[in-house]
Amino acid sequence: MTLGETPPAWRHLRFFQRDLPEIAARLSQEDAPVLPPAEQVFAALDACPPDRVRVVILGQDPYPTQGHAHGFAFSVAPGTRPLPRSLTNIFREMTEDLGACPPDGDLRFWAPQGVLLLNTALTVPAGRAGGHARLGWSRLTEEVLATLSDRPRAFLLWGNHAQGFARHITGADHLVLRSAHPSPLSARRGFFGSRPFSRINDWLKARGDTPINWTVPPHD
Repeated sequence: MTLGETPPAWRHLRFFQRDLPEIAARLSQEDAPVLPPAEQVFAALDACPPDRVRVVILGQDPYPTQGHAHGFAFSVAPGTRPLPRSLTNIFREMTEDLGACPPDGDLRFWAPQGVLLLNTALTVPAGRAGGHARLGWSRLTEEVLATLSDRPRAFLLWGNHAQGFARHITGADHLVLRSAHPSPLSARRGFFGSRPFSRINDWLKARGDTPINWTVPPHD
């Protein structure tokens, strides 16, 4: 696997010179297909330069089913059916919280609004969830969070794995929301009823900022 071009707006991070070459070398030796496709590995960072990020939603790793992952945490390629169970639960909570949810699992329309959908591992071997969790991608997550600590932002940390990165969010006045993960194994332990989408929008509005349109993709 040959990775796509380094996201220009994030190229200053040490990760890309210090860690990425070794990760790329190990990916080139992977026997299983690597997901998402190479040109989509950095898609979330490409879509959200640091100065435009208002909200960070931290995921774990891409969906391991062929054709699902496309470089944005929790999002799936257009037309994917059935939806992954975690995303089904996200939409269930969103409907309870906001009265609606998107018509499709493609969440890329959040990115131009400043929502960074970042996984802590940007690749996964097909069929092996968590297979690249120890590959070194987490150092990128740490540097991204440190970079985004420069001014108040909203951070959504679902589950223990994401919450383990909270120490890299520094500075004051951020909104940091922690709850259980939306997976079927844990959603009933505090994800359902957490109302993260309205809470983020309320926080943005209180700061005089535009709320996120979570539910209605713009028409082409």
